Amino acid sequence: MHIIRALPNPLPIWREEFRGYNTQVFQRDLMAGVTVAAVALPLALAFGVASGATAAAGLVTAILAGVIIGGLGGAGYQISGPTGAMSAVLIVLASRYGLEGMWMAGLMAGIVLLLLGLFNLGQIVNFIPSAVIAGFTSGIAVIIFIGQIDNLLGVSTEAAENALVKLTHYFRFDYTPNWAALGLSLLVILIMVLWPKRLNARFPGSLLGLIAATVLSVALNLDVPVIGSIPQTILLDQRLLPANIPWDHVQELIMPALSIAALGAIESLLCGTVAGRMAGVKMDSAQELVAQGVGNIVIPFFGGVPATAAIARTSVAIKSGGVTRVMSLVHSAALLLAALVLAPVISRVPLAALAGVLVVTAWRMNEWHEIREIFRRRFKSALIAFISTLIATVALDLTQAIVMGIGLSALIFVVQISRIKVALAPVSVEKMRADGYEMQYDANRILVVYIMGPLFFGTVNTFNTMLEKTNGNQDIILSLRTVPLLDTTGLGAIETLIHRLEGEGRRVYLSGLSEPVRSYLERAGVIHHLGEDRVFWSAYEAIVAADRFRAETFRKRQTGEYPQVQPA
Repeated sequence: MHIIRALPNPLPIWREEFRGYNTQVFQRDLMAGVTVAAVALPLALAFGVASGATAAAGLVTAILAGVIIGGLGGAGYQISGPTGAMSAVLIVLASRYGLEGMWMAGLMAGIVLLLLGLFNLGQIVNFIPSAVIAGFTSGIAVIIFIGQIDNLLGVSTEAAENALVKLTHYFRFDYTPNWAALGLSLLVILIMVLWPKRLNARFPGSLLGLIAATVLSVALNLDVPVIGSIPQTILLDQRLLPANIPWDHVQELIMPALSIAALGAIESLLCGTVAGRMAGVKMDSAQELVAQGVGNIVIPFFGGVPATAAIARTSVAIKSGGVTRVMSLVHSAALLLAALVLAPVISRVPLAALAGVLVVTAWRMNEWHEIREIFRRRFKSALIAFISTLIATVALDLTQAIVMGIGLSALIFVVQISRIKVALAPVSVEKMRADGYEMQYDANRILVVYIMGPLFFGTVNTFNTMLEKTNGNQDIILSLRTVPLLDTTGLGAIETLIHRLEGEGRRVYLSGLSEPVRSYLERAGVIHHLGEDRVFWSAYEAIVAADRFRAETFRKRQTGEYPQVQPA
């Protein structure tokens, strides 16, 4: 089939991307890659822990994602790795099914993403309203924050089925905060918030915060939980192996896998859209999904967590002057070097410091501009979608929240497009005369019905109610110019109207049919039944035809050529 890509094929993208590549461009990619690695290092460590795995798992994910997804991706500027949104799903998954369940769900999600790319189905994410996406994002930010309270306070409370239940544990006050851990968390938060933006591009505040917290912890010999051993390899001892695949839970993992795939597709394609505007280069969305799929199929076998494109790292890459995917490879090489050389140092990083990074990241990941616009404009549909999705994301697991959000979006869409207008417009003799036509018969015997909006199951009642108001001796011209779609219920309403009027000796004319509506009416046999002589481009043409038919019928009746008598 022509819509299927037989194999991932980034070669045409590579040829275009590397046309004219030279030493100067390589230097830009090199510097951008190192800069992105500095930003990615603390985030990779933090998101690995936040996912319910380890800091090493986050680091391995960032390294492999930069090589596999970055190499095969649909645009050279995309930087992939572990993300906050994904960690919110994974922490629940890991607590329920263990790391094996999380890896298996990630593998299954990779297969789904690969299929989405091969069948070029990435555009389906465009059907999710921005208010729903903002609600997901804010809900995920809340989950990340609640999930880091333990590390912020340096305590360990029992696991919970969702974030709200977890939050209630802290109101029992059956724990004693580790004030040193809390102090380190606040230190990192303050550094990230106060660090000047102009310096952040050269040396990330998150990395500075981790360094400061680690140095302080070691110098003062503080008793706080730390990351622990970082293996100096990208093939972790804890990884998905054929022998430990949880086959018994595969059916239960289908919905979580679909959630991971949905999040991965949404994040990657939205990131590509935003970054494409910044870079002035359009991303190949199908190839990007293929790359995301391949990456997430491979990563679990190395012990990493599911990855996706990250707008924070991607924007840093573009702003740092990066041009091609070489910078993604450089970013991975720099992270690998850090894992091999700095593993003993990274192992001493306090978990409280990572919690500080995640708290600030959670705050910043909210789409504040979008949220302000939703509340400023006070559109009920957007407010309901945003608030409902946020609450569902926090109170339920993300799988249920995604299903609810998409269902809510569909319901809102149906309600919005159900606002049809039907206008009854008697024919004006003066208007027709001004347009150059002199009515030959009684203009009161012709009525133009303008239908504005889709004619489907949600709007047929309005259509039928308005048509009942027509007089019993008028021919009807249905102007469908502003009808974008028609379903079987709307089709049935038109057919019923035609049969009713024909039974009364009246006629129905159609005008202004769009191509989809005309095609639908042709397949249903409506146009064949009426005849092409009753289908017109404009209502004016239909009025002229109806008037001439009425006049000719009257003349024939008067001369005896047409003895039938129409109802008065």
